[in-house]
Amino acid sequence: MIGVEAAFSIVNLMALAGWLLLVAVPRNAAALFAAGTVVPLLLSAIYLGLLAAHAGEASGSFSSLQGVADLFANRWILLAGWVHYLAFDLFIGAWETRDATARGLSRWLLAPCLALTFMLGPIGLLAYHSVLLRSIRRSHEKTKSRNQREASGA
Repeated sequence: MIGVEAAFSIVNLMALAGWLLLVAVPRNAAALFAAGTVVPLLLSAIYLGLLAAHAGEASGSFSSLQGVADLFANRWILLAGWVHYLAFDLFIGAWETRDATARGLSRWLLAPCLALTFMLGPIGLLAYHSVLLRSIRRSHEKTKSRNQREASGA
């Protein structure tokens, strides 16, 4: 049987491979499918397996902060919690990549958002929406300015 530290290393490498695909080839359909669907689903299956195998060993609950701390005192359940983060953060990073591609957002604007999502999850999502909002505003301002020039005959 594999140890908890080795399992931790394996899931981290899986997630890192997905993130590297998102950053290196964000517009490649196969890479996006692997990073945004295959890897998160594999991580989700591992999460399920960890919970099925080790939930009975843990004390604690989700009804209080102390209960969650008690759950995570079990290293296998702690690993399951980490895998949960890895799967969802990667899924969100893939969504950001798909959305940015569909909107024509620059890879250079997307990359820092992906880095933040990778390291800080929700902060990266906030950053992406901030970049997106600024991009949409600029686009609307350009359209408005162009329409005004056309209307004035310039």
